[in-house]
Amino acid sequence: MLDSIDEAIVRELRKDARLQNKDLAERVNVAQSTAVVRHRALRERGVITGYHAEIDPNAIGQHVQAMLAVKIRPHTKEIVDPFMAYVLSLPETLALSHVTGPEDFLVHVAVSDVGHLQRLVLDKFTSRREVTEVHTNLLFSHVRKH
Repeated sequence: MLDSIDEAIVRELRKDARLQNKDLAERVNVAQSTAVVRHRALRERGVITGYHAEIDPNAIGQHVQAMLAVKIRPHTKEIVDPFMAYVLSLPETLALSHVTGPEDFLVHVAVSDVGHLQRLVLDKFTSRREVTEVHTNLLFSHVRKH
């Protein structure tokens, strides 16, 4: 469980993971030493699992984003785990979710153009033996909550 101070620290770090400790302490209204101890404890407890840079796909030539709804068979651990590792290894993959419902996975991808998307789906997904269906949805926009 997180108390109100831990929740405030997490909220502020979600907004800006590069926030300096003195600014974090000020924003959550605690002493700098308290912020350091709490931040370290959140990392040690596995609440904070890492930090990353947010990259604009357009800035690196990935102008098309899509969600791929993928169904695999058989849907067993022996198939699911290697499939997830494979999808996460693809440079086009931004995110992967294992879901319930008619599909088994939602894969958020970013590619340079529609031709690249077509090659990705045909060469990297439908060519795999365990993949039985792929539904592709182009994204008009993608907004991440901060």
